[in-house]
Order: sequence, then C-alpha cells, then structure tokens
Amino acid sequence: MTKQYRIAVIPGDGIGKEVLPEGLRVLDAVATMEGIHFAYDHFPWSCDYYEHTGKMMPNDGLDQIRHHDAILLGAVGFPTVPDHVSLWGLLIPIRRNFQQYVNLRPIRLMPGVRSPLANREVGDIDFYIVRENNEGDVVVGSNLFGDILSDLGPAITGTIGIAPSANLNPERNYPFVTFTFPADLSPDGGGL
Repeated sequence: MTKQYRIAVIPGDGIGKEVLPEGLRVLDAVATMEGIHFAYDHFPWSCDYYEHTGKMMPNDGLDQIRHHDAILLGAVGFPTVPDHVSLWGLLIPIRRNFQQYVNLRPIRLMPGVRSPLANREVGDIDFYIVRENNEGDVVVGSNLFGDILSDLGPAITGTIGIAPSANLNPERNYPFVTFTFPADLSPDGGGL
C-alpha cells in the first residue's frame, strides 16, 4: 500500500508563487522515486489575500491546516503590507499554535555555487543553525538575531535562495513548515 501524505500548500507572495510550483515538482519526483503519494491542498493566504479580506488567513485557517502532515510555505511579504501584519497574521500563529519551537536551517555549500568567501569548495561550509522559533524559552539570542544569523549562513555559501529551512514541532503533534527543499529530503523521518 502506498503511503500518502497531505500537504497544505501556501504559496505566499512574489517569489513564493514562483518557487512553490518547482518545489511541488521536486516533491512529485521524490514521490515517484520512493513509492509514496503527496496530496496537495492549496491555500491563497498571503499579503494579496490580506489586501482583499483584511486578514492574512481566515478565522478558521489554523483548523483548516491542523491535520496536514506538512505545510509548504512560500515567501510572504508585500511592499504595501507592513511586515508585522504578515508576521503576526500568518507566520507567528502557525508557529505558536502548532508549537513549532525549533527552526532548523542547514548551511551547506552546494556544487556549482560560488561562495563569496575566497577559495571555498564543496564541503568547506557545512553547519546547522538551530534557533528558538516562537519568541520567548531564549538563552543565546532572540528570534530576530537567530533569523539574521540563519540568513548570513546561506549568504556565505553564495545564495540564500536555495537554503532550506524548517519550523518543527519535535513531538510531531502538529504539521511542520518547510520553506524550501534540501537535496536529501526523504520520507523516512528526516523530511516528511
């Protein structure tokens, strides 16, 4: 019997709408290789949605995605909508209500990408940034400073555009959010 995973797909704004279709193609390729199936439910929540409705997501939005296995979320933000609106109207409610208190971002120099650091080769840059994701339960730095570091890490690999990131609930009581896909995504516990 084929294992099936339900994925809530939220493209977001701008580049998110361009990147998400490619992410779905990657998931479909993984499904074919691994003999699994992904069922996608699409949600239009974004700053564009906010400009039309006055909300980043409907009142029952969290209930609509609560029982999915994962949430695939694109970039969110728009020049006419203040950042705090998208953050507190969509991202923070998902993180807090689904107890995604771990943000994990692997930083790895990928083949074919030049690092802005001189003479760096594949394997020279390979580390993880783990940060508290709900704001509060913080010893080393706040979510903001963790976010800055987790953006600087991929920058030294040559681009922030291919850096994977995930918001996790380690107890697996709720779906997690992934923002882009690492090359080694697998359905056996490391990924979906």
